[in-house]
Amino acid sequence: MTDRSLIDKAYAGEIGLAEAADAVHRVIAQLDRGDLRVAEKDNGTWVVNTWIKEAISLYFRITEVQTFGAGPFEYHDKIPTKTGLAEQGIRVVPPGAVRYGAFCEPGVVVMPGYVNIGAYVGAGTMVDTWATVGSCAQIGQGVHLSGGVGIGGVLEPPGARPVIIEDGAFIGSRSIVVEGVIVEEGAVLGANTTITASTPIIDVTGPEAIETRGRVPANSVVVPGTRPKEFPAGSYNLQCALIIGHRTESTDKKTSLNDALRTFEVQA
Repeated sequence: MTDRSLIDKAYAGEIGLAEAADAVHRVIAQLDRGDLRVAEKDNGTWVVNTWIKEAISLYFRITEVQTFGAGPFEYHDKIPTKTGLAEQGIRVVPPGAVRYGAFCEPGVVVMPGYVNIGAYVGAGTMVDTWATVGSCAQIGQGVHLSGGVGIGGVLEPPGARPVIIEDGAFIGSRSIVVEGVIVEEGAVLGANTTITASTPIIDVTGPEAIETRGRVPANSVVVPGTRPKEFPAGSYNLQCALIIGHRTESTDKKTSLNDALRTFEVQA
């Protein structure tokens, strides 16, 4: 029986956890090495590998809390921190942590932030101070997660899409992206932008507003906003996200980003 079959059956309760334990450990080890991913892009569409998310959930059930050290730090948890950082070309600044079962490509920098199990972080990405990458989140290459950014974890239900931040995106300070939202390639979120699956994302750059949810279009420049809604007790402003511009095509992404921040007066 394949690892996938064992994990599916154990998650469904058709076999005991002990029977699938070795398969679960093998899958988590493959996640840690980057040989498997929770979600992958196939012909332009993100596909969730449900059985891998099931393996992560089972891993929590078959492991026990233990005390372990990382330099001068002590932890008491079910999952240890990632090891072999130097060989993998990853920089992690104390007291930042990457959990075992997460994968970072070479050139990733994790300031005192956190990368949880099942997450994938692409080459050259910066996880800045107190930024968190939740379980199973998929972060592209050359992404900047500014200070205090919260990228939500989506572990259950297993079929739910994780948060996805595509290549070259910039997520401004204290922004929050949760509930399986996709931020497409090159998009910029200004500071304090919160986007959930139900947050209205409104493009106000044309003659008429265009509203979407759950997906920030590529190269969009987005800031937090509000719009009025009527309630029995009166009219109140509810949170939304406003697309106020678009990054121009450029071979120099850094220059393009700086231009976008200045042109649209976006706070990083």
